[in-house]
Parts: sequence; C-alpha cells; structure tokens
Amino acid sequence: MTPLLQSLAGNVLSRRAADLFFGIYARRRVRYVDAQDINHIQTETLLSLVRHAQHTRFGREHDFGRIRTLADYQERVPLRDYDAFWSEYWQPAFPNLADVTWPGPIPYLALSSGTTTGTTKYIPVSPEMLASNRRAAMTSLSWFRAAFPAKSLFTGRMFFLGGSTDLQEHCDGKVLAGDLSGIVAREVPSLLRPYSFPPLDVALMKDWERKLGCLVEQSCTLPITVVSGVPSWLLALFERILQTTGRDKLVDVWPTLQVIVHGGTSFEPYRSRFRRVVGSDAVQFLETYPASEGFVAAEDPRHQLLRLILDHQVFFEFVPVEELGKDNPARHTAADVVPGVQYAVVLTTCAGLWSYILGDTVCFESRDPPLLRFTGRTRAGLSAFGEHLIGEEIERAITAAAEATGAEVVDFHVGPVFPESAGVPGRHRYLVEFAQLPGDLSAFARRLDEMLAKVNEDYAAHRAADLTMLAPEVWPVRRGGFADWMRSRGKLGGQHKLPRVDGSGRLTQEMSEMLQNTKIQAVLAPA
Repeated sequence: MTPLLQSLAGNVLSRRAADLFFGIYARRRVRYVDAQDINHIQTETLLSLVRHAQHTRFGREHDFGRIRTLADYQERVPLRDYDAFWSEYWQPAFPNLADVTWPGPIPYLALSSGTTTGTTKYIPVSPEMLASNRRAAMTSLSWFRAAFPAKSLFTGRMFFLGGSTDLQEHCDGKVLAGDLSGIVAREVPSLLRPYSFPPLDVALMKDWERKLGCLVEQSCTLPITVVSGVPSWLLALFERILQTTGRDKLVDVWPTLQVIVHGGTSFEPYRSRFRRVVGSDAVQFLETYPASEGFVAAEDPRHQLLRLILDHQVFFEFVPVEELGKDNPARHTAADVVPGVQYAVVLTTCAGLWSYILGDTVCFESRDPPLLRFTGRTRAGLSAFGEHLIGEEIERAITAAAEATGAEVVDFHVGPVFPESAGVPGRHRYLVEFAQLPGDLSAFARRLDEMLAKVNEDYAAHRAADLTMLAPEVWPVRRGGFADWMRSRGKLGGQHKLPRVDGSGRLTQEMSEMLQNTKIQAVLAPA
C-alpha cells in the first residue's frame, strides 16, 4: 500500500473510531441528563456561581459571601438589562472587565446588536463560558444521536457558518472583540479541527462576499455531515453552492449530509424552502437556541421541542412577561414554571451576568423535562394599536399564508404604519422577500390577516369592521433586497439577522424608503 493510501485508510479508520466514541458519549450523556433533578442541579449551579464570584466588585456589592439559598440571592440581586450592566459595571472598566462581575481576565467580548434597537452590545465571554458553550453543543448533538443512532456525524466534516467579522484587539491584544462565531472558531479544540470546517483563516474573513465564495469553493468536495447557521444565511450559502456546481439538490453536492442545525430565528417560514433545496427527507433539521450571553436550549428530537440545558454553568429564571418592569416581579425557576405562560428569560452565567434580562420570551410545553418554544422578543411585539401580537403569532401567520398560496418566503419584516390624518385607522406593513411569489398576492395578504385574527383575539377585535386598524398591506421585496439593506448597515452575512418586528414603525419606514427604489407594489388585504 502506498503512503497516500495508508494515510487515507488511517484517516477513515480514525474518523470511524471518533464517531464510535461519540456514540458511547452521547448515550451516557443523555441518560445522565434524563435523570437530572431540575431543582437540585439548578440550585447547585447558582450557588457555585455565587461562591466563585464573591470577591468580584459585583459580588462584594451584593453580599455574595452571605448568600446560602435561592431566596438569599433573589433578595440581594435585582433583575437588570444590558444597559444597566453596561452603565453600572462594564463601561467604567471597559475593555478590561477582569474581576468586575466575574473573577479573572475576560479574554473575549462578543459583539451583539439588538434586533430591535440596533445598538451594539459588548457581552463578556470568559474561559468558563467557552467551556459552557462546548458542553451545550455536545449535549445538543447527543440528543440528536439518541434519536437517530444510525446517523454518523464524525465520519465527515461539521460546517459552522459563522459571522463575517474578524476580531478587534483591545488591551494590547489581551482582549478580543467580535462575533461570537468568530470567537468560537478561534477556540475550536485542536482535537476537533480535523472534523470541523471552515479553517480559521476563512472563518475570520471580514468581507462576506469573498468569504462566501471561499466557503463554496472549499466545501463542495468535502464530506459534510453537519451544517449549522442562521437560516437566511444558510439558504444564501446553499443557493450559491447549487449555482456554482450546477446541481439541483444539496444532497447531490453533499451526499453525506445528515443534519442541518439552525438557530437565531424562527425556522417555520423557511422549512418548505429548505426541504426543497436540500432535496431529501433523510436530512434532519435540528433547532438550537444559543445567545451571545449563553446557550439556552436545544431541540431534543425525541420530543420535537427545544429542551432547556440545565448543567452548563447557567442558572435560569423566568419572569411572566406582564410583570417585567414591576418593583417586585415574580421570579420562577425551571423547577416551578407553568406551561402555557409567556415568560421573559433571565440568565445568571459563568461570564458574570447576574439575573440578566435576555430580551427573549418563551413558553413552556412541559416542566419535566423542561420543553419550551421561543416566542419572540420582549420589545419586539406589535401593539401600536392595542393588538398585542407576539413574534410567534406573526411567524405562524406568514407560514400559513405562504402554504395557502404556494409561496416561498426568504424573509420578512413588519411594523406599524400610523395614519397621517385624524379619524383614519393605521395598519401593519409587511415587507416580504419571496423565493417563489404567491399565486395571488391579495390571497396571501388575506390569509395572513385571517390567521392573525384566528390566533389573537385582540387583533381580531381591532380589525373588526376596520374601526381601529385597517387590513395589513404586503410589499413584495425583490430578491436580494434585504441583503442590500443589511449591507448598507454593515450587517451582511454570518450571524446577523434581519429585524423582523418593529414596534415603533421607524425602522419599517426606513426600510420602506430604501426599498421604494425597487418599485415594489403594495398589496392590500381585502377588508
């Protein structure tokens, strides 16, 4: 056997061995997680975090040394959002956050722009948080392997489609700031690099268009088993791959593909298009719920819902949405949440976030195991006219309208349009980029309106007889229109997400003015 053949044979054998080892790990991990006592594991997590940080500035100011119970903690530590942490703790010490809210150096700052405000946030990422994220990712893959034991993941490459920015140096290179995906790419353990893609030099490319070209060119001939990313940018990658290779289906390019891991935004408006582009029902879809602040949940395919990850140095609290902003809001743990209630997610983490209001809302379907649905953002609902729509309801209506009219949605944005004269009701404006236009645009808008009235009583009441709110209008956006808008704001590619809901209407107006140049035609739903 030639040296080349020996090398190839060894490579194949080592990958099979790695996959076998992961299968054993996954079975043990799932058995352990399934047997966890929710209250015990979360309480121990909280008290461990408190003990570790008691000598930080935050720990001293909140008397961490005397905290012995959950009640002690909640009495001393109020809820805070990013702005409060930034102004009170992080900004005065920026960019060196060592020993401010978490002990020791903070080597990374994850840049995260809120989808509602657009303001750039600097989220501390400690070495412990990097380990937490790795543990959560392995838990997610373990749940997948438990549900699909025949699916081999380590026999090929795992493709992580990350952000398009490199890392900025602070403190003479001791602190690096950038997309979390860029931080993760830099921190991939050496043992896992042979199983991951892309290489670091490509992962950290700043120019998204150039990066996309390199990703397509280098991945087309690789045995990709897993691909992960934000749905809208995954579709852009897949379409470029098919265009480059001349193939009709993604599985013709990557016949080894087993699973597509998606997160960052609701997948339902994309599902039918993904299935068509992929071209095989054998490829599974797996949802994850990561955030720059900490990994929250991942889909357990055995239940087909997101499952809270409890043992990765993140403590969770859940506050009923209607109680946010109150002086003494109810603060539930994962052990006493009530299924069916809309909760705001609150995190305490091994990177120095303490009862931090994440800005997301969830609804639990089950408490044990803790299964949930992501339902939206605390500040991203639509209630300009008293309609009280949440993100999940809007996404369900878009999906229903697309299915009813044969349309395929690339992405969408919605916001209120306020009346310019007294006595005239306002309405919602939907900007929708279609991969496949609906057979009847009026029917799409009508079905959208009907579905919203069906799932939300407040919406139905305000729509009655057009008295306080007119029917929604739908503006089809040309292909690539949203990408152009994202590019104009320096947010093209990777982990950046189009803001789907604008409660104020200002962002909707800005988008509308830019997209007017494409001569799109508004389509109104019949009253």
